[in-house]
Amino acid sequence: MELTSLKYISEKREKDFNKLNIYTAEELLRHFPRDYLDLTHVTPIKDAYHNDVILTACEVVSVEQNRFTKRPVVKALCRQGNFIFTAIWFNQPYVAQKLQTGEYLFYGRVQNKYGLGCQMVNPSFEVAGADSRLQGIIPVYPLAGSLTQGVVRQAVRQALQKLNCPSYIPQSIQKKYELMPLKEAYIKVHAPQSQEDIKSGSRRIALEEYFLLISAFKVIKGGRDDARMNAYSVTRAQLDGFISRFPFEFTPGQKQAVGDIYNNVKSPHNMNRLLQGDVGSGKTAVALAGIYMAVKSGYQAAMLAPTEVLARQNAALIGQYFPEYNSATLTGSTPAAEKRQIKKGLLSGDINIVCGTHAVLEEDVQFKNLAFAVCDEQHRFGVAQRSSLTQKGDGCDVLVMSATPIPRTLSLIFYGDLDITAIKDKPQSRQPVSTAIIPERKYADMYRYVAEQAKQGLQTYFVCPKIEGDDEGTVMSVTELYEDLQTKMPGVRIALLHGKMKDKQKNEVMAAFKNREYDCLVSTTVIEVGVDVPNATTMIIYNAERFGLSQLHQLRGRVGRGDKKSYCFLLMGADTDEARARLNVIKNSTDGFEIAEADLKIRGGGDFMGTRQSGRVLSEIKNLRFPVQTIFTAKALSDEAFSGAFDINLLAKIAVEKYRSLKDVILN
Repeated sequence: MELTSLKYISEKREKDFNKLNIYTAEELLRHFPRDYLDLTHVTPIKDAYHNDVILTACEVVSVEQNRFTKRPVVKALCRQGNFIFTAIWFNQPYVAQKLQTGEYLFYGRVQNKYGLGCQMVNPSFEVAGADSRLQGIIPVYPLAGSLTQGVVRQAVRQALQKLNCPSYIPQSIQKKYELMPLKEAYIKVHAPQSQEDIKSGSRRIALEEYFLLISAFKVIKGGRDDARMNAYSVTRAQLDGFISRFPFEFTPGQKQAVGDIYNNVKSPHNMNRLLQGDVGSGKTAVALAGIYMAVKSGYQAAMLAPTEVLARQNAALIGQYFPEYNSATLTGSTPAAEKRQIKKGLLSGDINIVCGTHAVLEEDVQFKNLAFAVCDEQHRFGVAQRSSLTQKGDGCDVLVMSATPIPRTLSLIFYGDLDITAIKDKPQSRQPVSTAIIPERKYADMYRYVAEQAKQGLQTYFVCPKIEGDDEGTVMSVTELYEDLQTKMPGVRIALLHGKMKDKQKNEVMAAFKNREYDCLVSTTVIEVGVDVPNATTMIIYNAERFGLSQLHQLRGRVGRGDKKSYCFLLMGADTDEARARLNVIKNSTDGFEIAEADLKIRGGGDFMGTRQSGRVLSEIKNLRFPVQTIFTAKALSDEAFSGAFDINLLAKIAVEKYRSLKDVILN
C-alpha cells in the first residue's frame, strides 16, 4: 500500500518518510518506536534521581524570562507541597506567554547536581485536570526532515487500521507454538496499554522477522558450495617461508586460522569464511597469508577496507611483505589518471594485489583473474557489497574479518552463509590496557595527566557520543569538549574529528594525528574502526554508560598498539548502579568474547544485533527489545519449517521484498 493512500501524507511528507527508508504502509509498521514515554503515573519530584525523566504535578508560583542572554531562558518557580524546585526552558521564549500561575502537569528530565538545587529542564506541560495528552504509554519514533511525532503516530494508526499483517510462519507452526496473531503484536508495540504489551509484542514481531531472516540465510547457504574453479599451487613449505617474514611468531590461534584458509583453498569448494578476532589478535597477518596463497599460485587478490586511511595502512603492509609483487591502492581520492592506470593494470594482470575502499566495487574495475578477496572490518559492508566484489572473479575465495567478537551461537545464525574461525589469543608482546572509571572530582587530575603525556610525545583520544550539544547538557559533545579542552590544556595540540566532516577532511585529520602533528584527537565513534596509531596511549570516553560493552572494548582497542603502557578512562554522565555494573565488566575484563557474552546478557538481542553487526538487513528491527532467546526460537522454527513442505521460492521472494540488501545474493 502506497504511503500517499494514508490521510495527510502529502508528497512532501512522503519524501521525508523516504529518508527513513519507508516507502510503503507495510514498511511504516516496521518503523518501530525508539523509546516510550511512560505517563501512567505521577512521581513526586523529590523522589526522582538525577537524569530521571518523570511526570509530576505541581503548582507554578511565578514565571520569569531573561531575554538578554545568548540563548533566551524562561524560568518557573514551582511548589510541590513544601518542596520547591525550578523548571527551566532554553530557546523557548513563547513558554513565558503560555505558562501562568496555577496547577500543572510537567513531563521532563530532572537535574539535581552541581549544588544548583532541583530543576526540570525543558519539560512538556499542561494545565492539571484538563483532558490530558500527558497520559498512557506514548511511542517515540525516529524522525527525519519535517516529520513530527504527531504525524508519524497518526500515520502508524492509519496503517494499523488498513493492513492485515499476515504471518509468513507456516500456520501449523503458529498453532503448535500458540503464537499471537501478528497484527495484535504490531498493535501492542505501536499502541501499548502496558509495559508487558511492549515486551510480548516485540518478542512476537522479532520472532517473525528473525524467522524470515534466518530462513533467507538458509537459502543463501544452499547455493554457496560451488565447485572450485581456481587451483592453488602454493605448498605448505612456501607458506611457512612467507610467515617467517613477520618479525614475530604467529600465535596458536593465528596458525589455526592460516591452516583453515589453506585447507579451504585446497578443498573442492570455494571458501567463504568469517575470521573473528579480538582487538589486536593479528587478523591482518592471517589475511596477508591468505593473499600470499593466491598470488603465489598466479592469481590476483583484493583487500577491501571501510576507510581510505585504513586502506592505505593495509597497502603499506602489502608493500612491506610482498616486495616481489606489484600492488596498488584504489580509493575515492585517487587521481583520475592514476585510477585509469590501476584499472588497466588490474585488467591486464600486471597488478597482483589491490587495496582499496568502496571504489574497488565500481563497475568499471575489472580483474584478469581475481581469486582471493578480503573484506576488512566486515560489519561496514553489506551482503550485496561483498557479493559485488566476489563477482569480479570466477570462483573467488572470500575472507571477511571482524574485530567485533560475537558469541559463537549468534555467529552461526547471523553468518549462516560463512564458515567461522575465531582467534582467541593475542601476541605475547601486546600489553593489556588498564581501565578505570573516573569520578567527576578527578577530571582536573586527568587533564593534567594528559597534558604531561603530550609533553612526553604521547597521544590521547577523547571520545564523545554526540557531535553537537543540547539544551539539557546531559551528554558531552565533541564540539563542546573541543572548545573546553583548548582552555583546560593550553599549549596542547588538539584536533577534531566527527562523522559530519567530509571524507577527505577526516582522512587528513586522522593521517595528521598518526604523524604526531596533534597531541589529542577529540572524536565521535568514527575512530572505532581506524588507523593504527602505536603512539596513542590513552583513551578517554565520555558518557561511557551510553555505549554498548562491545563498542567500548572496540574503542579501548585503539590504544595499547605499541610497546608503551596504555590506559582507558571511562567517564559517566549518569552514575547509576546499573551503569556502574556494566562498566565494571569492561574494567575487569580484556577478553572481547567474554565481554560480548556479557553485553548480550545485559542488553538483550534487540540492542546487540543492530546494523553494526549484520548490515542493513537488520535495520528494521534494531529498535525492538526482546530476550535473545527469541533469536534461537526463530532458528528452531525455521529449521522445523524447512524440514516440512515449505515453499523456498516464496521465502526468497518475501526476503527480497523486505530486506533489499539480500536481493542480489538471493536472486543470483
